[in-house]
Amino acid sequence: MVEIKTPEQIAKMREAGLVVARVHEACRAAAVPGATTKDLDDAARQVLSDHGAKSNFLGYGGFPATICTSVNDVVVHGIPDTRTVLRDGDIISIDAGAIVEGWHGDAAITAFVGEGHGPELHELSRVTEESMWAGIAAVKQGNRLVDISRAIESYIRRQPRPSTGKYGIVEDYGGHGIGSQMHMDPHLLNYVDRRRGRGPKLVPGFCIAIEPMVSLGTPRTHVLEDDWTVKTDDGSWSSHWEHSVALTEEGPLVLTAVDGGRAKLAELGVTAAPDPLG
Repeated sequence: MVEIKTPEQIAKMREAGLVVARVHEACRAAAVPGATTKDLDDAARQVLSDHGAKSNFLGYGGFPATICTSVNDVVVHGIPDTRTVLRDGDIISIDAGAIVEGWHGDAAITAFVGEGHGPELHELSRVTEESMWAGIAAVKQGNRLVDISRAIESYIRRQPRPSTGKYGIVEDYGGHGIGSQMHMDPHLLNYVDRRRGRGPKLVPGFCIAIEPMVSLGTPRTHVLEDDWTVKTDDGSWSSHWEHSVALTEEGPLVLTAVDGGRAKLAELGVTAAPDPLG
């Protein structure tokens, strides 16, 4: 069952989304050489507290922290702690969420720690982020869920291959519906699986978290003994980007982007919906 939101509910999700954007600003600033991933979690907690929002990660299925911090070959669901010290040249996925009056926001960024990064890592992050935006641009009335998957996969497949041979589109994790819960139907693959059909039609009130995860090698992953941390099987580094998006009568609204996605969507020839918060 896909939950369709009213304009008033989307406005509340926009409030939550803006809190998530502020969490990312604080965590990106805190992601410096010598910081621990716990330091980033503390920064996120402070932002949530300052804005009267709740974490939708803390306690979810027993998850023990406010955000996920996934370093280098960790794809998703890394647990912040005092033992993981960030080093110059690391990359880190910071996945964060917020709840405002029962409505959820969820987004992720890939951040660079220090300055010691080669062009291949920057390109990995760029390809992952741009594939997310390709998926967002496919959120339009008349399309179906598979059109988002196709846009993400097609963008990645069109890119020049890295020296490792190819980009791996992580297979076991993907996007999801979002609204009165953080994870809802439908599940969104970042590639086309013809066995799953075309998926639901996109209509106003449809909200989806779009989150490609791409590695410099295998698409295959495994979960560590903590039952959360997901790593690539071959140790290749990965990137993760995510935005929560609502489809309105006037087009897509990127709930977790400060400008609602207006600037980036304009580059792609798409007009973003007006911001309900002005």
